[in-house]
Amino acid sequence: MRRTTISAIALASSLFALPAFAQTATAPAPAASAAPAAPAPANPVLATVNGTPIHMSDVQDAGNNLPAQMQQLPPDQLFPLLVNQLIDRQALLVAAQTEGLQNDPKIQAAMAAAANEKLENAYVQQQIAPSITDAAVQAEYQKDYAGKPGPEQVDARHILVKTQAEAEAIIERLNHGADFGKLAIKDSIDPGAKNGGELGWFSQNEMVPAFANAAFALKPGQYTKTPVQTQFGWHVILCEGKRTAPPQAFDAVKDQIRQSLADAAIKTTLDNVRSKVKIQLFNPDGSPSDQDQPNVNLSPPAQ
Repeated sequence: MRRTTISAIALASSLFALPAFAQTATAPAPAASAAPAAPAPANPVLATVNGTPIHMSDVQDAGNNLPAQMQQLPPDQLFPLLVNQLIDRQALLVAAQTEGLQNDPKIQAAMAAAANEKLENAYVQQQIAPSITDAAVQAEYQKDYAGKPGPEQVDARHILVKTQAEAEAIIERLNHGADFGKLAIKDSIDPGAKNGGELGWFSQNEMVPAFANAAFALKPGQYTKTPVQTQFGWHVILCEGKRTAPPQAFDAVKDQIRQSLADAAIKTTLDNVRSKVKIQLFNPDGSPSDQDQPNVNLSPPAQ
């Protein structure tokens, strides 16, 4: 039932420093003479395909775009994989160009759209970068979180079943004195059922709305008298306690703060660029619309 915030724009993080990759390549043994070795190139060529070079920086860029799981591989394993991947891609590009696919109108349109999207994303990242620095995040934490009590929280258990009738039957058994934890272990289909349906402490925005609203409406010791439906199924919820959470540590909220600052910066950027262009709307039949601007809420969606 917990909700997951998904970032609107993923910001690239550095995978390896350039020297770390350079050290994985086998270097020739130094000559016995005392002549000083020439300094290694800052961005060496690692391979060529029909004469087109693949540089160390190309490998580094490819590493930055890997899934997180792949980024955990040791550099001495990951380095040759990335080099070979770039060789394969360049060979495919040569084959496609040889067949003249770059002249296909549909492919030209797709390439132009991809290039435009890259440019748009680069502009957005450039605009929001000053708003999400470590200093900006720390300042926001000091302003809104440091030394202040956290949100209201509920400690709850729940029983999850597939149908409303099953949930109503469980409520009837609770009304006759059945133990909530034992019913959860026996009847709940939730993965946490083995713990008696215990969810621990949570804030309202950590659960889907229907579940959170029902849980926060209960007093300690109360359970829902009617089943609560969510996309997961039908719930019976027991409130075991309420509290105001202690002040939140910086590490616990820094990602949330960064995302909030990014959302605000994105909205400001969109408002700004829209104000500088002329927008004309048209009806589905192609006739001009009476609206001068689309009636669109540019605010980030509620989490």
